[in-house]
Amino acid sequence: MAKQRSNEPGADTPPTDDAQAFRAAVRDVKRLAHTPPPQGLATPKKRARRRAMPALEDLDAAMPLAPVSEAGGHAGAGAPGGPAGAAAVTFHRPGVRTQVVRRLRRGLIPVEAELDLHGLTQSAARDQLAQFLHASCDAGWRCVRIIHGKGYRSGARGPVLKTAVDSWLRRHTDVMAFTSARPIDGGTGAVYVLLRA
Repeated sequence: MAKQRSNEPGADTPPTDDAQAFRAAVRDVKRLAHTPPPQGLATPKKRARRRAMPALEDLDAAMPLAPVSEAGGHAGAGAPGGPAGAAAVTFHRPGVRTQVVRRLRRGLIPVEAELDLHGLTQSAARDQLAQFLHASCDAGWRCVRIIHGKGYRSGARGPVLKTAVDSWLRRHTDVMAFTSARPIDGGTGAVYVLLRA
């Protein structure tokens, strides 16, 4: 029940029974003395998450462009282990639990950012992917989605970006696992990527 105030200025209301009971209950309470932190203990330093962006020469070594054969076909498209347009891709590093990969595949880990590589050349896609992964790790994001497409417009070359992204993600040290997305999120034309915490 709300306490009613008098509209007259200076009119004091007598203390209620509740207020008197509260004062009686806290009458013996004493303020705690402030204790300073113990001397001689070092304060923990915050771990810097900012890593330097690799130089272009290092990027060529870390994420090489996928070769294209003389006949115009993509060298990795028909190779065993190379992803075809409709084939699902999956990868995880040793130590990543299968339950985590299963949750990633089912889309149960929230996606915090997305990168769309449609219409880009292989070198432009590589540069954007490297910058995106670097920024995502700096932001502390755990799961991101990368849309690479299925390669339907690539003709006989096959899925150039899909194959290249698969190779680049396997080589990137901050990528712990990735798997093809659910159909509602792009299906085999996109991947969920789990980043190092």
